[in-house]
Amino acid sequence: MLKVLLVDDEPFIVQGLCQLLDWKKENYEIVGTAQNGREALEYLKINKVDLIIADIKMPEMTGLELLETIRREQVSDAYFVILSGYGEFSYAQQAIRYSCMDYVLKPVEKEVLTEVIRKVANMSATEIQRQEDKRQMERAYLARNVISLLIGKYDGMNLQYVSNHMQLSNGVRYIDIQLVDVSDPEDMEEMEMRSMQRKLYQGCREFLKEDESHCILDVSAEENIYDVGLIYCDYMAAKNGCMEKEYLEKLFNYLSVTLKQKIIILVGKRVADIAAVSKSYGTACMLNSLQAFHDRKNIYYYEEEIQVNSDGILLCKAELDNLISAIEQNDKVRIHEAVDKLYEELRRMGAMGETINLNINYLLFQLIHTATEQDDCVNQEEILHLISESAFEDGVKRGSKVHLARFACEYAEYLAQLRKNVSRGILAMIEQEVREHFAENLTLRDLGQKYYINNAYLGQVFRKKYNQSFKDYLNNYRIEQAAALLVRTDDKIYKIAEDVGYKNTDYFINKFIAAKGCTPSKFRKQSIKTG
Repeated sequence: MLKVLLVDDEPFIVQGLCQLLDWKKENYEIVGTAQNGREALEYLKINKVDLIIADIKMPEMTGLELLETIRREQVSDAYFVILSGYGEFSYAQQAIRYSCMDYVLKPVEKEVLTEVIRKVANMSATEIQRQEDKRQMERAYLARNVISLLIGKYDGMNLQYVSNHMQLSNGVRYIDIQLVDVSDPEDMEEMEMRSMQRKLYQGCREFLKEDESHCILDVSAEENIYDVGLIYCDYMAAKNGCMEKEYLEKLFNYLSVTLKQKIIILVGKRVADIAAVSKSYGTACMLNSLQAFHDRKNIYYYEEEIQVNSDGILLCKAELDNLISAIEQNDKVRIHEAVDKLYEELRRMGAMGETINLNINYLLFQLIHTATEQDDCVNQEEILHLISESAFEDGVKRGSKVHLARFACEYAEYLAQLRKNVSRGILAMIEQEVREHFAENLTLRDLGQKYYINNAYLGQVFRKKYNQSFKDYLNNYRIEQAAALLVRTDDKIYKIAEDVGYKNTDYFINKFIAAKGCTPSKFRKQSIKTG
């Protein structure tokens, strides 16, 4: 509700104004009264109001003097309405000079005052929206500059803007916060995933409070990754009276309870200051690719997951090369034997976490290189993430020998498919599937299982040929079918949406507008006119 301060030296006038209108109905609350400008000024120094209605002639300080003082000293930016029994133009001129929005003559009529306060309410709503739009634009511009720092493509202007608009300190980390254990993003509507991401973003801002500008939406450029980035500085934990790990645990617990959704937090390497934050961002991205091969945690710290032993870490190169060779030849029996030999050697060495990490990381990067030699157009980071995720099953500990063997067999199949270049025949069958079953719940995962092809690889070859994801291809095909139905039938919009595979009519309309540049109804009308 909008807060009102009434200022008049005549008590019966103040009482009359209180009773003249149903203030609550008009979304107003009279929060205070004053007998003169001096008393009102003292009230305004410690209380915020939205509207001041003041008599022009009062002892000690007049209404005009009050208006002049609060504007000059910036005590209040509230809307100001002058009440007076005098109609001289000179008073109105003085009032306008100090941004008085209206001048009402006594005795005050109900209709006149109602019109004034409704005008104030409309102006207030417009100003609130303008301020919110301005804040959103400022947040977006700040985010652009932060992202420039994260990816290492920045200049002095980017760095200066971030330094001027974000509280910083020594000791900086980039932290990536992700939703986990949700349905496959490829199977979910984009709007639903976006909604979940915005809830995560809002939850982070609520936790950060005055540091909310450190929270960045849409940092990741990866398709199907709906995450939120956080620029952490050492002062954040310090001002909350705790250490870094305790602070991040509090953040994790707050988001988990607020969202009622599982999340993970990937904590990049600690760097000296914001100018070096790209190094921290890079290590967080590395954690994102490699965390799948380690035990499930709530929070992953770069220093703990990828450590360097001062005594020198040993690499089981012979065993690893033997495993890579078995994977390249797609020899399942030899793969299991090679995995057994690798783990035997690691046990013989008494390998700890950091040694195991180094060996697994060596294996992964070699496999990426091997796949790139087969087809340099595929996105190997995305492929690695998808294949590793598909190899996990309940009850299989991440990083275990069983998991590694399953992953290796999965990757061997993937490499075999790259060599065979099976995409031509498979894509023709996928096109037919879309034509015949576009209204059904088609997903790459199901199609991959049906045609015995790795769905991650299928997604890559599909994008390579059509220059778009399977989901976008399916959406575009559905929209074209909807357009045909709009022209040929009189069916309702919601019926057409259902017929082409959309459960949500609003989502269908948004997709249609994006593809055709107008609503389905307008498209139908235009087609009738041109027909």
